[in-house]
Amino acid sequence: MPLRTFFIDMGNVLVHFCHDRMCAQIGSLCDLDGPTVKEKLFGTGLQHDFERGRITEAEMHGRIEAAFSCSIDFDDLFRASSDIFTLNESIVPVLDTLKSRGYRLVLLSNTSISHLNWVKQEYDVLERFDHLVTSYEAGAIKPEAPIFEAALAAAECEPGECFYTDDIAEYIETARTYGIDAEVFTDTPALIGHLRERGIDVERS
Repeated sequence: MPLRTFFIDMGNVLVHFCHDRMCAQIGSLCDLDGPTVKEKLFGTGLQHDFERGRITEAEMHGRIEAAFSCSIDFDDLFRASSDIFTLNESIVPVLDTLKSRGYRLVLLSNTSISHLNWVKQEYDVLERFDHLVTSYEAGAIKPEAPIFEAALAAAECEPGECFYTDDIAEYIETARTYGIDAEVFTDTPALIGHLRERGIDVERS
């Protein structure tokens, strides 16, 4: 069955990121160290609630202020929590080639509205995508069923006509249970190899 749609993760595929940097930068706003911030965000499930869309940006701001017992400017918090991404420039030509050949591109990402908006603001990579499937809009994070179901609804084709790449092996295994062709992302050359194995040579003009 020929491929028609590509599901592509954002974090550590399209853009590299660092949660430790995020926690250190937030900590600098309220005189806390990074590990303390990380425990309050991830250890309590607060960050995952945000990425599931259970709380808004304004509510997240308020909860962070309450958890850290300090007042933080909203814009300062947005920058501190979101200025953690660098573009994986090597993957951009791959996306452009797939797009030029008529394939459908669908983002499939665990992310918050703040992080998505930051990436949109700083880079144009997401402009290549036909649809953005995010955890905060689906109300679920990978590997939970609703986000994969949302991706398949956006695919506009059968699961077997979809290819998915993500840096988390667990998510790849889950995708395969839906009949999606999937491979773990390690780097762009490896992805190019996976595509070539499927008869798609993105390096051929």
